[in-house]
Amino acid sequence: MILSAEEWGIVRLSLLVGGSAMLVTLPVAFAIAWALARGRFPGKVLLDGMVHLPLVVPPVVTGWLLLLAFGPTGPIGAWLSAWFGVSVLFRWTGAAIAAGVMALPLVVRAIRLSIEAVDPRLEQAARTLGAGRWRVFATITLPLCAPGIMAGLVLGFARSIGEFGATITFVSNVPGETATLPLAIYSALQRPDGEAMVWRLAAVSVTLSLVALIASEWLARRIGRGLHVL
Repeated sequence: MILSAEEWGIVRLSLLVGGSAMLVTLPVAFAIAWALARGRFPGKVLLDGMVHLPLVVPPVVTGWLLLLAFGPTGPIGAWLSAWFGVSVLFRWTGAAIAAGVMALPLVVRAIRLSIEAVDPRLEQAARTLGAGRWRVFATITLPLCAPGIMAGLVLGFARSIGEFGATITFVSNVPGETATLPLAIYSALQRPDGEAMVWRLAAVSVTLSLVALIASEWLARRIGRGLHVL
């Protein structure tokens, strides 16, 4: 299978969007996962529900809400335009935002499960030996959570490069700018001569997703083995 220059550009754009989405999503997902796993506060159930909304509402609705928020008159869009003179509409950055929002629930869930799987007695033992809170986090909690974090990132990346509904609603289908793999496949399906392109891009999409799922499962098994040893 040989991809054309146009198709390689689509693959590179998809990887850029997926990688950027995960880079931005990771700190947000970790903070939310930590709050849900360890926090005790009013509205915890509501936060959990809000985080997982993209899994159950139509992606078009998510894209529409992003459009309202990041549009020229939206609260975030107007602020970005006034202070930085930038807009994410019809840009790959907007596609990354849409992909990150859609992948956030998967990343949060994987990280939350890894945090909940850490035995608090290990952290308590370290504190009794004089380790501070941040040292315990850096030397015990974070290393034990690392496979779960990586599994969440890989799974979220796979979800990001497969995002369609929210992306096309939020930033449209602009060749070379927002036309990631699923959007490019959709466009090729509309062309009489696009069947070969669809086959090639679909093969790339399936391969990337399968590799990501296998890697996520492998990391999840590593978590289980590591915690069993402990």
